[in-house]
Amino acid sequence: QVQVVESGGGLVQPGESLRLSCVASGTITGIYSMGWHRQAPGKTRELVALVIHGEDPKYVDFAKGRFTMSRDSAKKTAYLQMDNLEPADTGVYYCNVEGIGSGYQLCDVWGQGTQVTVSS
Repeated sequence: QVQVVESGGGLVQPGESLRLSCVASGTITGIYSMGWHRQAPGKTRELVALVIHGEDPKYVDFAKGRFTMSRDSAKKTAYLQMDNLEPADTGVYYCNVEGIGSGYQLCDVWGQGTQVTVSS
């Protein structure tokens, strides 16, 4: 069974930074992609950034220039460095991992999310 756990959320003031972490564990032999998504109160979940194996991270428009995603393949970990945070960035941030699990089954696993609140 594959598990995904996010951490690093918190309450910050506008203009401050946070670094989120996402760790995949369990029987996952190959990770194809890791992505960060967020869900603001009353809104649908949306993509923030995505890294596909062997490629550079890709960002949606609101994340470009402020957010930086990185990945440590050996540790099955992804990070999201968020700078110059704005109140509109408030929400629950989720990590999604796609890869190969036990028995060579494709797996698509979500974490429970970590809360980010940007408020003065």
